Amino acid sequence: MFDLARDGVTAELADYVDAGLPVDMTNDKGDTLLILAAYHAHPETVAALLARGADHSQTNDRGQTALAAATFRSSTGAVRALLAAGADPHHGNPSAVETARFFDLPDMLTLLTAPTG
Repeated sequence: MFDLARDGVTAELADYVDAGLPVDMTNDKGDTLLILAAYHAHPETVAALLARGADHSQTNDRGQTALAAATFRSSTGAVRALLAAGADPHHGNPSAVETARFFDLPDMLTLLTAPTG
């Protein structure tokens, strides 16, 4: 299942979740399907997992969130989907905002700090 998230095989992964696979299952590093999809820059998979109730606030064993992972990869689509689902850009260690600052990702920082609503 984790390879499906890494590879962005959205439809197949969504079918498994719809059939009862826990949407927030983790691997041995604490990475959720959502974190892996975000890290590997698959916004469609991120959106599908969020639509099925994936917890965007969950962190892996290193304190990283899906939003920080998507930020690191400069995946605008995944970042937008996570923000729209209510992900907090200041949650995690490092947070998405801290990640954008550390890796000098001004476009990501702008997206993360833009006023909402």
